[in-house]
Amino acid sequence: LRITRAGAVLTTKLIDGKFPDYRAVMNQKLTREALAERQPLYDVLARTAVLTNDKYRGVRVSIGSGELKVSAHNPDQEEASDEIAIVYDGGGLEIGFNVTYLMDALRALRTDQVQLAFEDGDSGCLIRSPGNTTTEYLIMPMRL
Repeated sequence: LRITRAGAVLTTKLIDGKFPDYRAVMNQKLTREALAERQPLYDVLARTAVLTNDKYRGVRVSIGSGELKVSAHNPDQEEASDEIAIVYDGGGLEIGFNVTYLMDALRALRTDQVQLAFEDGDSGCLIRSPGNTTTEYLIMPMRL
């Protein structure tokens, strides 16, 4: 579909593909939860995003006891890594995400803290304000 009006052109395309069942992730019990300060987490993602692959924008998020680490690399063999303190006492976990999607969710939230909920390294990440179950952002993982 292409629409042209007043010197602007809008083009869309229907993607014919299989999408993950987000309802299954939204409704499952996510057993691992972390609490992080929203702005410092956003800042870590923004700094690391500079060295992501321009096409895929993938970052590796590693969560351990009291710490969240974000790392990225690109085809030019450049690497970036940064970390922040979080409230988390579960086992270690590594998940790949599109950094732009994570940053978009954090930008949309207007609270000082955010809650990140996971099940395992292959599950999505549910991002929300603590105590708020009406607005949730589901970020699906990507292979790195």
